[in-house]
Amino acid sequence: MPVPVREFDVVIIGAGAAGLMCAITAAQRGRTVLVIEHAEKIGKKILIAGGGRCNFTNINAAPRNFLSENPHFCKSALARYTPHDFIALVEKHGIAYHEKKLGQLFCDDSSRHIVQMLENECTDAGVEIRIQTQTERVAQMDDESFQLDTSLGRIKSHSLVIATGGLSIPKMGATDFGHRMARQFGLRTTPMKPALVPFTLHEASNKAQFGAISGVSVDALVESNGVEFRENILFTHRGLSGPAILQASSYWNTSESITLNTAPELDFEQMWEQHRTSPVIVKNILAQHLPKRFVDTFCEYYTPEAAFTPFSNLSRKHFDALHSALTAWQLTPSGTEGYAKAEVTVGGINTDDLSSKTMEAKAVRGLYAIGEVVDVTGWLGGYNFQWAWASGYAAGLVA
Repeated sequence: MPVPVREFDVVIIGAGAAGLMCAITAAQRGRTVLVIEHAEKIGKKILIAGGGRCNFTNINAAPRNFLSENPHFCKSALARYTPHDFIALVEKHGIAYHEKKLGQLFCDDSSRHIVQMLENECTDAGVEIRIQTQTERVAQMDDESFQLDTSLGRIKSHSLVIATGGLSIPKMGATDFGHRMARQFGLRTTPMKPALVPFTLHEASNKAQFGAISGVSVDALVESNGVEFRENILFTHRGLSGPAILQASSYWNTSESITLNTAPELDFEQMWEQHRTSPVIVKNILAQHLPKRFVDTFCEYYTPEAAFTPFSNLSRKHFDALHSALTAWQLTPSGTEGYAKAEVTVGGINTDDLSSKTMEAKAVRGLYAIGEVVDVTGWLGGYNFQWAWASGYAAGLVA
C-alpha cells in the first residue's frame, strides 16, 4: 500500500531564529512552508539569550564582526537584511527595547516577545510548524525534489533548508544532525570548536589564585591571536569568563596564550610621578583604581617584591615590572568549558559550497543552509542573531 505523502514547497529543519525567519519570508511569497523542530518548543536559544531578554541584534553589525574561513561570504546577506529591518519588525509588534551598550539591543521585558512575534508572523503567513518531530531519513529524488521520512510520516518538498544550528548547548537539544545531512549531500564542513565560551586554566598553577578572586570582575583589554577586545573579564573557580574572554575564545586555538591588560585606564607614568615620595604601600595605591581582592591576590602571586613596598621605596625596575605584569599578563588556558557552556560554534558548513546571495548549495539544487550551521560566527552582542535573520531572509527570498 503506498505511503501517504504530504507535499510542501519548502521544508525547513529547525525552528530557531534562522529557520523561523526563512519560513516567514518564503511563506510571504506564497510558498507552502513546513518547519520541523525536534525539540518541545520553538526558539529555545532565543528564549535564553541575553539573560532572558534576548539581545536580538546589534545596530553596528558589519562583516568585520564575523568569523569565517571566507570573511566575505556574509556580506551579501547582511547588506540585504540589516539590523534596522529587524528593528522595524520588532516595532511593528510593539515590543519595547533598549540599547544596553556597544549597539546591543535587548527587549525591555522578555525574550518570549521575540518568539511570539516570529510565531505570529508564521501564523499570519500560513506557515505550518511541527514540534517534537524527528527527521529519520532525507533523500533527493530523480525530479530533484526532497523526500523526508519523519515521525509525522513521509514529506515531499521542492526546497529543503538546513537550519539546525551548531553544536553549542547540547542539553537544549543541539546535535550534529545538520552537519551530517550536509555531508550526505556532498557539502563539506570546516573544523568546529566551541566559541563565546569561558576558558579553563591549569589547576596546579592557577587554581589557588583564581579561586581566591572568583567572582571578581575587572575592566580589561584581552588579546587572542592578534585580535583585541575591551570589556570586563570575570575570574571563576575554573578560570576566566566575562564578555572580553568570551569574545577572545572565538579566536583562540589550543595551547596558545592570551594577553590581558587589566589596567587599560591607568596612566603608569602619572602614577610614578604622583606617588614616588608616598609612604603608602604600592598595593594600596593600586586598590584605588582596581578591585581590592584582585590587587591583593595578583600582587601576592605575581609581584610580591613590589606590592608590599612603600611607594617611596619602590625602584623604577620593580615599578616597570609591576606595570608589565598588569598590562601584559600572559596566560595559557588549558582549554575551554566546551560546547556545554559555549554560546555558539565556530565553523560549520563550508561557505565555498554555498551561494552567498541565496544560501543554496552550489551542487545540490533546492538545498539551503542558514544560521549557525554555516561557517559564519558572530561576536558576542547580538551579531549571531543578525546573521540568523539575514541568512534566513536570503534563503527565504528564493527557496
